[in-house]
Amino acid sequence: MGAAQRAPLVTVRDLIVVGQPLPFHVHDAYGRRLLAAGQVLTGDTQLDMLLERGAWVDQEEAAVVRRDRRAAQAGGGAPLVSTYREPTLFDRWEKLIWELDALLRKVIAGLPCAPELEVLGRQLITQVERDVDVALFVTIRPSDQRFALYALSHALHAATVAVVLARQLGWGPEQQLRLVLGALTMNVSILELQAQMAAQQDPPTGRQKQIIRAHPEASAALLQAAGVADAEWLTMVKEHHERADGTGYPQGLKGLSDMAHALRTVDVFTAKISPRAFRPALPVQAAARQLFQEEQGGQLAAGMIKALGLYPPGDLVQLKNGEIAVVARRGASATTPLVASLTNTAGQPIAATAHRDTAQPEFAIAGPAVERKGLSRVLPERVYGLMD
Repeated sequence: MGAAQRAPLVTVRDLIVVGQPLPFHVHDAYGRRLLAAGQVLTGDTQLDMLLERGAWVDQEEAAVVRRDRRAAQAGGGAPLVSTYREPTLFDRWEKLIWELDALLRKVIAGLPCAPELEVLGRQLITQVERDVDVALFVTIRPSDQRFALYALSHALHAATVAVVLARQLGWGPEQQLRLVLGALTMNVSILELQAQMAAQQDPPTGRQKQIIRAHPEASAALLQAAGVADAEWLTMVKEHHERADGTGYPQGLKGLSDMAHALRTVDVFTAKISPRAFRPALPVQAAARQLFQEEQGGQLAAGMIKALGLYPPGDLVQLKNGEIAVVARRGASATTPLVASLTNTAGQPIAATAHRDTAQPEFAIAGPAVERKGLSRVLPERVYGLMD
């Protein structure tokens, strides 16, 4: 089959309605999928960002949709109009991706936006507070693998874990916000490079490694030009790849700040549990074990593991009765979360979702489950229902 003929998104704008499922897949200028057919546009900001990215759809798919719409209207059908519904909590997480995209593009363009970044940081904290377990689920088991948006998703995931870690460490509101802002902006200078590297089949090239090594200072410089005057925020971004033993980069500093150390911790951990084209995601337990070893059992690593639990929301587990389940909520202990079964006792996928309390012996956890085709993508609505 030949390459798809591209129809710029702007030319099919009349076929798209905010609040309604998309009738076709949407791709970016590099051919990477941004949104799947059936996803609901969350607002005008998302649509603006899609247009700015040079988004397009398959011309033949668009033609079929247009023909079907015209036929329906000719037959007396009502035209498609936006039907307002209160956004679900999961819609709000999707919306944050596009709001972050818009703000980071302002940073790259040198436009003043420090106050707007702070507002977004507070919005994220509020969203985590709304339901911490859902926030962790979205972080650990995202519903769709979109390499084109890897940099944005990673920033939000790191910021989410930053909130959980900071609270576990007893940090106050201003420290929490500052750490979140660092997570949201630390990679602003390499947004497209991160997307490219997530999608490529090979490890980073020499040139890519050079850019990566320079990105902490480059990101800080962009933030400063965009009006960020908070010295701790800028220093944290500059130092988020430094290590206490001097083996980090770009300066090989020793004695880095607690904020920079915490930012590095959430950055590395969330990167390890995120899949790339050339490697699968590392299991949460393996990532936590590596972190604990690298940090030599330090306060940050211990705090991260205690905050998330042994089986955090979004993790797949094998139950002793044979079922495979996804963790929905942390339980009374690190080993007894509440889960939602995805298979029967024979390991066969099921349509209905049964909730289990693993503190009960018959539903106890035998250990982490091996990732399986068809189980990796678990919609949060299946686990939690629609949450407004």
